[in-house]
Amino acid sequence: MLDLVVKGGWLMIPIFICSLVGLAILINKFFQFRGLLQAVERPLNDVLASPPEILRPLLTALDQGSGEKELSVIGTRQVRDMEKGLSWLSLIATIAPLLGLTGTVTGMIKAFMVIAASSTQVSPALLASGIWEALITTAAGLLVAIPLHIGHHYLEKQADEIAFDLKDITLALYLRKQNGI
Repeated sequence: MLDLVVKGGWLMIPIFICSLVGLAILINKFFQFRGLLQAVERPLNDVLASPPEILRPLLTALDQGSGEKELSVIGTRQVRDMEKGLSWLSLIATIAPLLGLTGTVTGMIKAFMVIAASSTQVSPALLASGIWEALITTAAGLLVAIPLHIGHHYLEKQADEIAFDLKDITLALYLRKQNGI
């Protein structure tokens, strides 16, 4: 396996870095969102008894008599802060296969340079050897990108669910306050 990584060339290093950073973001956000979902999907009275950190600015604004517009701005800010890191995950999932493709192109160039420099008939084995080595980086880039892309999609759906729950909670609390409850 290590032999394949070495044959993939220097572009395997940034692909490997992409995999580490992407995996770290994915794991961090997965646990963050799981905790937030568990916190905001409880009954309203339970949420109020032990509000999650993401809800505290909204509760403070409600206590200070903020209107719908102010609550909307605060809620949007909280959701945006919660989603930090997701754009990096998307970027890494996009860059990894491009790095792999770059490695393939540079590998193919090297293979054809060897063929062009050869004064004898080129053997199919030599050509095949250069091509498969060039394709290693594409495979590596795809192996990094596909799970990160799936994870990004999953996390976006989780973030949407959390945002929806926050809006629900905020609306319920706002209406309670308006009705003097």
